[in-house]
Amino acid sequence: MRRSEQREHIFKLLFMTQFNSEDEMSDQVSMYFETLGELEEKDQEAMQAKYEHILEHLEEIDQILNDYSRGWKTTRMSRVDLTALRLAVYEMKFDEDVPVGVAINEAVELAKMFGGEDSGSFVNGILGKIASGKKETGEAPKKRRPAHQAKIIIRSSKKASGESETEESSN
Repeated sequence: MRRSEQREHIFKLLFMTQFNSEDEMSDQVSMYFETLGELEEKDQEAMQAKYEHILEHLEEIDQILNDYSRGWKTTRMSRVDLTALRLAVYEMKFDEDVPVGVAINEAVELAKMFGGEDSGSFVNGILGKIASGKKETGEAPKKRRPAHQAKIIIRSSKKASGESETEESSN
């Protein structure tokens, strides 16, 4: 099974945690894997291990999301977007086998597939901020001074009619 397929199954498992209690989830996970039919044991173990690791880091992941998303705390996000973000942040911060760009790209694709029409760009925007390390502080951005316009004067050594020529140029 390809990693993107595994990621989609992990996404679905994470999504289910938002609707089931912790006690119910062990049965839900077992039933989910049964519905997949012929599944190699190594694939199931890999998916289950990653799913459990994400749950172990969920508080940290949500804190990162709350730090980087201005006006959209995890409690206000759609469940699909939140699930895609949680999976991606885990991969970006805790899974060294997944390159940051891959984590972002896969999360955007999951958000587009399962979310609303703006889900892909929303997920991409937040993950881009996390990847760049630029937190939104709520402060207005600092205004930059306009670039200085220098006036360049070129003097020619040629003399026309006995006077020196002067050209002016502005950059």
